[in-house]
Amino acid sequence: MGISERIIVPLDVASEEDAIALLDQLPQVTFWKVGLELFVSSGATILTRLKERQKRIFLDLKFHDIPNTVAGACAAAARYGVDLVTIHSTTGKAGLQQAQVALQTSAEQAGLPVPKLIAVTLLTSISAQTLAFELNVPLELPEYALKMALLAQESGLAGAVCSPQEVQQLRQTCGDDFVLVTPGVRPTWAASGDQQRHMTPAQAIQFGSTYLVIGRPITMADDPAKAFERICEEIGG
Repeated sequence: MGISERIIVPLDVASEEDAIALLDQLPQVTFWKVGLELFVSSGATILTRLKERQKRIFLDLKFHDIPNTVAGACAAAARYGVDLVTIHSTTGKAGLQQAQVALQTSAEQAGLPVPKLIAVTLLTSISAQTLAFELNVPLELPEYALKMALLAQESGLAGAVCSPQEVQQLRQTCGDDFVLVTPGVRPTWAASGDQQRHMTPAQAIQFGSTYLVIGRPITMADDPAKAFERICEEIGG
């Protein structure tokens, strides 16, 4: 993959019209993320628009429910022809396994490539203090993220979502074929926003990230196309 193909830009906007405007501003972006806000607002039509433009799609709805429900949701997601789908690792092993089987079966029945199902280890907005004192998890944050990634791998999933701080350990433990998607990536010239565990794009790639999710430093820039190019140059340099 080229550097630009490893950057996923979120369509974190409120409407399909806003999403199309962003697509027009950034024709060089090949991989886009559709999250909860836009999907609830526009429905699946935004996925159709992206497919029409031959874009890759990260459907980031972070499924989290009982096994039968997440399996049904993954089966439906596979029929959209998306490339990546997210599910919370805390769904548990049975839920993860059923979701993976449903995703693969549905895609094959539709004659489509099987999307990669990746597990969210821990939201990057959650700090070690929040994990310990609000969620009452007794493990240290890196250990917890590793356990969640290993649970996903043991359940047959293709990869995990983790912060850049955990990516090096996960890469070493889970191997080269395990897909690691890292949000919380910020160039030095961009504000960190609500990400508590962040790193520069070049560092994240160096430590083992497969894909980087980079939003506001690109989409909120005065010139989004120039910001995207600047990040690609910094990683490649």
